[in-house]
Amino acid sequence: MQNIRIREIANKYTNLLSFLALYVLLIILTGGKILSWDNTKTLIISVSVQVFAALGVGMIIITRGIDLSIGYVICFSASMAVSFAQIPEYQTAMYHGTSFPLFVPVIAGIAAGGVFGLFNGTLVAYGKLPPFIATLGTMSIARGMQLLYTKAVILGNLKPEYTEIAKKAFGPSSFQIPILAIYVIVITCVIYILLKHTKQGTNFYAIGGNAQAARVSGINVERNLLCVYFYAGLLYGAAGVLLSSRLAMASPLTAMGYELDAIAAVTVGGISQTGGVGTVFGMLIGVFIMGLISYGMSFLGMDPYYQHLVKGGIIIIAVYFDMKKYAKRA
Repeated sequence: MQNIRIREIANKYTNLLSFLALYVLLIILTGGKILSWDNTKTLIISVSVQVFAALGVGMIIITRGIDLSIGYVICFSASMAVSFAQIPEYQTAMYHGTSFPLFVPVIAGIAAGGVFGLFNGTLVAYGKLPPFIATLGTMSIARGMQLLYTKAVILGNLKPEYTEIAKKAFGPSSFQIPILAIYVIVITCVIYILLKHTKQGTNFYAIGGNAQAARVSGINVERNLLCVYFYAGLLYGAAGVLLSSRLAMASPLTAMGYELDAIAAVTVGGISQTGGVGTVFGMLIGVFIMGLISYGMSFLGMDPYYQHLVKGGIIIIAVYFDMKKYAKRA
């Protein structure tokens, strides 16, 4: 009886236990150095933007969808925001001589992501295209639009108030809390409330569990799918703003590979590819697990190219066990 209880607890908190085990392993390998607040703060900063992307694609996967356009949508959103945040006196500024208030680049970046989200949602919900194909096409469109808009150049020389959006920190110098951590807490709470305490969140889970049954029960499947892709797009747009603010630039390589990181993180975090299963807490833990792996490998001086091998292997293993776990649902 006790063994069954332990097994139930282990299954319920697999993600958290995995994170703790990985963290303990890194503590041992680094001689406790990774416990320092500076290293912890660096980890938080490095994964904070990815949290936004993971929450977005996590909601989509809950509805049994997928989104491959994440990286390039974030890239375009970052470029759109930066173009309005450049110092107007900068000779090669896109809008040379015109100074925009701070809210303009922020809104422009988030809106750009939202537009792509609506586009994806329309293709999937009303165009009836498979999410894989729809978002694959959007990925290419976002890439092309970014290159056309920026002429494939790096956009920099940003106003200090824009870069401060993601670089501010609070508290004493010995224990400063990055503002990115505050953003993560706020958006995580928002998505948690959406998924767990609203009718629409319940609809997302129902659609992922069985879209036809959800439709029969009176749920407007198309409208809800449009909304989930739109919400994800807004999160990608916000990620673009924060990432460009943190890097103080935007380039054609900004956020490259973020779709892999986000999908891997939520998969590791327990978001089932079969739809209808997953929690916000799981998504968050998944992001930190992937971030801890990347940061730990870098901290230990391992070749960064191995990180791609590790991430790919983790996705395969996580999806394999996910399919085994929910095989009875098929």
